[in-house]
Amino acid sequence: VISGRSVLTDTDLDWNQTWYTHNPELSNCFQNTVLVWAPCIYLWVLSPFYCLRLYCHGRGRLPLSSLCSAKLVRKTTKTSVCVIHWERMRGCRSSVFLFFFWLLGVVCSLIPLHAKVQLAHIGILFHIYLNTYPHSVLFGHIVYLFFFQNACPVQDASFLSKILFWWFSGLVFKGYRSPLQAEDLWSLREEDTSEKIISDLEEEWTAERTNIALGSRLPEQAQFLRKIQKEQSSGFCLLRTLARSFGPYFLNGTLCLMVHDAFMFSVPQVLSLLLGFMKDEDAPMWKGFFYASLMFLLSCLQSVFNHQYTYTCFTVGMRVKTAVMGLVYRKSLVVNSAARRTCTVGEIVNLVSADTQKLMDFVVYFNAVWLAPIEVTLCLFFLWQHLGPSALAGIATVIFIFPLNGFIARQRSKLQEVQMKYMDGRVKLMNEILNGIKILKFYAWEKAFLEQVLGYREKELKTLKKSQILYSVSLASFNSSSFLIAFAMFGVYVLIDDKNVLDAQKIFVSMALINILKTPLSQLPFAMNVDGVVFENGTFSWSKDGPPCLKRISVRVPCGSLVAVVGHVGSGKSSLLSAMLGETEKRSGAVSVKGSIAYVPQQAWIQNASLQDNILFGQEKKESWYQRVLEACALLPDLDNLPAGDATEIGEKGLNLSGGQKQRVSLARAVYRKADVYLLDDPLSAVDAHVGQHIFNKVIGPKGILRDKTRVLVTHGMSFLPQADLILVLVDGEISERGSYQELLNRNGDFADFIHTFASSERKECLSEASQRGNITVVITIEALADSDDDHIPEDLGKLTKVDKARIGRVKLEMYIEYFRTIGLPLIVSIVFLYAFQQAASLSYNYWLSLWADQPVINGTQLNVDLKLGVYGALGFAQGIAIFGTTLAISLGCIIASRHLHLDLLNNVLHSPMSFFESTPSGNLLNRFAKEIDAIDNMIPDGLKMMLGYFFKLMEVCIIVLMATPFAAVIILPMAFLYGFIQSFYVATSCQLRRLESVSRSPIYTHLNETVQGASVIRAFNEQSRFIMGANHKVDHNQTAYFPRFVATRWLGVNLEFLGNGIVLAASILSVMAKGTLSPGMVGLAVSHSLQVTGFLSWIVRSWTDVENNIVSVERVKEYADTPKEAAWSIEGSSLPPSWPQKGAIEFQDYGLQYRKGLELALKGISVHIKEREKIGIVGRTGAGKSSLALGIFRILEAAKGQIYIDGINIAEIGLHDLRSRITIIPQDPVLFSGSLRMNLDPFDAYSDEEVWNALELAHLKNFVSELPDKLNHECSEGGENISLGQRQLVCLARALLRKTKILVLDEATAALDLETDTLIQSTIRSQFEDCAVLTIAHRLNTIMDYTKVIVMDKGHIVEMDSPSNLIAKRGQFYYMCREAGLL
Repeated sequence: VISGRSVLTDTDLDWNQTWYTHNPELSNCFQNTVLVWAPCIYLWVLSPFYCLRLYCHGRGRLPLSSLCSAKLVRKTTKTSVCVIHWERMRGCRSSVFLFFFWLLGVVCSLIPLHAKVQLAHIGILFHIYLNTYPHSVLFGHIVYLFFFQNACPVQDASFLSKILFWWFSGLVFKGYRSPLQAEDLWSLREEDTSEKIISDLEEEWTAERTNIALGSRLPEQAQFLRKIQKEQSSGFCLLRTLARSFGPYFLNGTLCLMVHDAFMFSVPQVLSLLLGFMKDEDAPMWKGFFYASLMFLLSCLQSVFNHQYTYTCFTVGMRVKTAVMGLVYRKSLVVNSAARRTCTVGEIVNLVSADTQKLMDFVVYFNAVWLAPIEVTLCLFFLWQHLGPSALAGIATVIFIFPLNGFIARQRSKLQEVQMKYMDGRVKLMNEILNGIKILKFYAWEKAFLEQVLGYREKELKTLKKSQILYSVSLASFNSSSFLIAFAMFGVYVLIDDKNVLDAQKIFVSMALINILKTPLSQLPFAMNVDGVVFENGTFSWSKDGPPCLKRISVRVPCGSLVAVVGHVGSGKSSLLSAMLGETEKRSGAVSVKGSIAYVPQQAWIQNASLQDNILFGQEKKESWYQRVLEACALLPDLDNLPAGDATEIGEKGLNLSGGQKQRVSLARAVYRKADVYLLDDPLSAVDAHVGQHIFNKVIGPKGILRDKTRVLVTHGMSFLPQADLILVLVDGEISERGSYQELLNRNGDFADFIHTFASSERKECLSEASQRGNITVVITIEALADSDDDHIPEDLGKLTKVDKARIGRVKLEMYIEYFRTIGLPLIVSIVFLYAFQQAASLSYNYWLSLWADQPVINGTQLNVDLKLGVYGALGFAQGIAIFGTTLAISLGCIIASRHLHLDLLNNVLHSPMSFFESTPSGNLLNRFAKEIDAIDNMIPDGLKMMLGYFFKLMEVCIIVLMATPFAAVIILPMAFLYGFIQSFYVATSCQLRRLESVSRSPIYTHLNETVQGASVIRAFNEQSRFIMGANHKVDHNQTAYFPRFVATRWLGVNLEFLGNGIVLAASILSVMAKGTLSPGMVGLAVSHSLQVTGFLSWIVRSWTDVENNIVSVERVKEYADTPKEAAWSIEGSSLPPSWPQKGAIEFQDYGLQYRKGLELALKGISVHIKEREKIGIVGRTGAGKSSLALGIFRILEAAKGQIYIDGINIAEIGLHDLRSRITIIPQDPVLFSGSLRMNLDPFDAYSDEEVWNALELAHLKNFVSELPDKLNHECSEGGENISLGQRQLVCLARALLRKTKILVLDEATAALDLETDTLIQSTIRSQFEDCAVLTIAHRLNTIMDYTKVIVMDKGHIVEMDSPSNLIAKRGQFYYMCREAGLL
């Protein structure tokens, strides 16, 4: 010890032995004390704290083999082995604590090893090997134990694997060997699942609301409470809740960012030391190698901490996105009717697609708000050290650039809000178009709505163009910021004093610091009872501020009773049921419902699922009860006609079911539920009279299977009223009369008058005679739903919709050619030229700086400083102008391409036949018009700018390094091959992950769309939890692709930045080796530029991958170009007379119809002639095929054989719009679009206001519209939800009256109307369409009793055809139908 102390005193503090020497060494005493004891002290001091942490955060015991346990027991005397044993006991597989212990031990062993090697003590190597072998084996042993199938390997990865993302390599290799499939992806970690995130968030939210509630008890804090309310309304309350949930993990990333910044600022200081070494001719060579190695080490550590920070940010962003999507979905299930009208489905879809992405961006850029100013300040501090007061010029430049970028960011933000507004409008309109596409095709309105969509699109692109011009200015100022700051500082530095000399150390260390400035400057702009139902004096409205829809409602519905609710259209019948469901705002009074509820809405809500799933609706299947329900709801005959029975898939909104079938499925869903209270909103209106009677008898009536349940039935069917226990008569939102059927008749009030009047009109219609005009033979079969062959049954029998599948492999070259072709060759050539010019200018001014730095100093000054500064400035400003021109040209070119792609997509979709919409979920299409178009608008241009910019910068760096050290080519070429190797691995995997993420996003939108439209049904059945679980599953499925997608970017970044750091090391080492031949200026130029290579390599691949990933959006948009299309809308040179059809005669010649190729014909060999002015009634059981004839006349389905002639012209030879605009249909489902009432009647503005008012008067809507504040300009909400279903049907009637064509088809058009209004409308049709051919598909037989002929259909065949009186006399099927309907 004494000798050690003497050595320590004499030599250890002598820096001549350690630093100022050509052979640096540490003293023996230092090696034998500090280096030996440092790892031990680390282990002894910190292990208790580490063990305590394991005790508090254990994850369960890990299983150990008997051999492993025996080895651990044998070495329990070693502290490290005890720690390992404790880690296994507490479920820790990878030890960060021991990793640093082994690392410290290895580092502390290397120095003595080096000294002993020099002393030729080779024998010691064997001893060191034996001592370190167990540790190295233990350190290198990585165990992956999977408790779950396909579990995410990050859980069990080692510390090194986690920080370098090696745990992701397995998926990259798998993706390179073969395209990834959804089953190849890992399952989400528990902490990333929707269930875990939402449950934790709900706990925090409850705590937040509790704190607010506790504060509200203090009167003196009233002002504070108002502040809290304001915060809640602006979202701060939610933001605080998100911060508490995700803040702790986010702070870990923030710590990594701060460490990264420390290493980032260390690199220029080491560069300064290296350039000082190059100037010092006497400096030992080992110092140069030391500085080069230290710069490499710091760069590597900077990369590691940067990517850990980014990984943390994206993980938090993903969790925030999951949380917000979950909250939005849950909100959509509870939002009231008033709020529902202010927020459309399109806006909600946009909220969970585009807006959640912006929330994720906020998470990534949040730290820039406070850290960027600190980084800027540190940069300027170090610049002051090198250039003195001249650094103030750089501060002035920053002060100029920062407000400019801030102003541009604010303006762009405003423009983005405007753009999002137009995008919301466009997506909302597209959602309505997709929902009402059948109506558009019937009325030939596609062009009108196409123009509306293009109007939104043009406004959107105009705003985008302004935003891109501002972005080009911002990008030019950002990319020129290094030059502008350097030009200002260097100019001031050399001009204020002739003695100020710019040498290599000042220039290139300053340039390195200035390059650091670019990151914070770029981020700052982005940071910114016994009774079942009881009403007690209840008054209800649809919104808090709106007029009451129900007034003074007081009624008690006894358990097990049947209550019928009757009244005219708009009298408040559906509102009464909505009040029971809690869907309206209660102004006063009380309402209570005892027990569970089942609800059958007036417009059936059908899910895109199998028919069985629609009926079970999440309940367990009980076969006997299920079959009983099917029989009672008259669905068994329909199952025989469906290709896969009850396993047949039903399209969105029941597209492939008839109106009656949809209503009976909706009713079956309610019956199967076995609820206590049934709310039935006119379920019998859409079915035939005899079917309605069957359902009433078997289900609703006194002998039905619901006889012991409380039933509230809204109905227009008078024949059911005598069997009701209680009848409520509604007039203008009030109950005017109540009582049993007989009581109301005995009172001789309005109800009795109405009943007697209607009954007499029914009898008169039954007895009316109509002339017989020939025989008509028609054969129609029900629509089959799946592709099949005559020889075999396909596996996908009953399957309708096509799943949105991900394509596999790399994006084809044709996609790029297609995209760039739309931009145009002249613009592309200009872009490439401008890029080459801007990089040539950059290379020139950087090389000019190196020449300036190497200029000899004469008498303490440099010559021709003004000239040098002028040339430097001219080259820099030329580069800035070129940057602006380049980015602007790319932006304009991409907008041109985006406009063409959107127009092609819109045209392709609108020209598709109805079968396309039946088999393609609307979520897939909305995804194309929302997310994919947004990617084409914004992501592809940004990716192209970034990729081309960094590629040309990389070329510049390579040229500079090769100019300085040509021998670097030996290093650069192999690294280029390695770079290409890593890039090929990454791009193959990343592109497929992007596709998988994209296709898994569509079901989220479809599910959300479906949920919003059926929210009242879901709430009525109390199925919110099941739908929430479904939404969670879909979001989690999407995140399983999104998580590896952003981890792939981190994997790429770490690998490529280490590769780039190798170039830094190579440039530095070669420069040190060529010290005698290289000037300091050239070394500074080469090394300072090579420091940027790490970022360039990574960003080139990432931006290229972003382009390829987003080109997938072009691929997905273009895939609809190859789908089957309808015939042409109009035919040029057509000789169709303007007044065609003048008579309205229809002739079928051996006509056949099939729903899809390969199916049996649905209409076979129809030959029939319908003369002008004939009135034809088509009746039959629901689903008998009555509507098929109308589909053929309108060419919704094309003929499989034969022809249809209208006034002697073959309709197959004229344009679809020429045909559909000359004939009229009043459809079964009344569809309105958001917009003015006038637009819904006359979208082309082809009629005068007087004609519109006349049509409204004839449709019995004039009084209603006159009382509206805006009259014809009354704004209809999405789907026309702010007017009743009956009124919507009257609007459809007004459309027909306005068009007044010679052929009119009524497809159960008056099913939703009360009988009195139905009678008025029928008289209107008879008078206004007296000289027209009318084909009526009817459920109410009384409406067709005075028609010329009646066709009775069954299972697609005509079983009877004659005048009504003759058919009754024949006592066939029509006779029995009339008798069931109470007409005989």
